[in-house]
Amino acid sequence: MNFLAHAYLSFDTDAVLVGNVISDFVKGKAWEAYPTGIQHGIKLHRLIDDFTDTHPVFRAARGFLAPAVGRYSGAFLDIIYDHFLANDRTRFTPETLAAFARHVYKTLEESAAYLPPGFVQTFAYMKQHDWLYNYSLREGIARSLEGMVRRAHYLPDGAPVYALFEQHYEELAESYGKFFPELEAYTRKHFAL
Repeated sequence: MNFLAHAYLSFDTDAVLVGNVISDFVKGKAWEAYPTGIQHGIKLHRLIDDFTDTHPVFRAARGFLAPAVGRYSGAFLDIIYDHFLANDRTRFTPETLAAFARHVYKTLEESAAYLPPGFVQTFAYMKQHDWLYNYSLREGIARSLEGMVRRAHYLPDGAPVYALFEQHYEELAESYGKFFPELEAYTRKHFAL
């Protein structure tokens, strides 16, 4: 899952949110140096990723993107699922999504002392371009996917991942609809670890 999903799956617990969002930038056992709540978020993030990567619905949906990005389709699908989460009216309206995004940015700012150096620049771009809200917009997803293609040394420039997103929009939406409720239930079950 990507930033919006990890923040959402922190269930309004700020320290967990910080750990859940920064986890990809905390390598190995470095998580042990963080306060307990942030540690919990880092561990929760890893559980979420393990569940996601092995789930049959997620694995099948990767096939829609594989022609453009091959074995890296999972990372792109994470971003695409954030688009569907941002537009999931059982979870967000445009107003509540905007408020949620502001809360996430504020929480991360207030926890600046705990942000890994590698995350600091990413967070600056995230906040400046309001990634969490803009995932709801097709042009926001287009920018995210194209930016990821540009930064990926392992992909040719102009890999047509956004074209595949548009081409398979309904199938990807259906995939999200099957997968995300199971992920949320799993995360809630493991939240109190």
